[in-house]
Amino acid sequence: MRIIPVDTTAALVMVAQAPRPKLKDRRTGEMAMDTETGAPLFTLDVTFVANGSADILPLTVPQPGIPEGLAPGMLVSLTRLIARPWENEFNGQKRSGISFRADAVTVAAAPSFAGASS
Repeated sequence: MRIIPVDTTAALVMVAQAPRPKLKDRRTGEMAMDTETGAPLFTLDVTFVANGSADILPLTVPQPGIPEGLAPGMLVSLTRLIARPWENEFNGQKRSGISFRADAVTVAAAPSFAGASS
């Protein structure tokens, strides 16, 4: 499966929704786990602003990579953000998209705006 690294250096990334457990099976409530480390996986929605447009991206992040107290509106940095195309078929219907995953989320310092007064 193709993994595409995403450059976040010129982007503004802000928490849109607090982290929540990623479920492997919604019917049973079974949590998704990282296949390499066994850590529980969480979903974190972020607003990703770059090149004059903003998108809400749902990210998958292992629990050790999520700091305490993340809340909507906080600016964050993402460690090793990747995009992965996916496709599946369910009940005869094909679906496809791109999933995003980061190794860790770090709270970032507030940006300084030119002309802002203290």
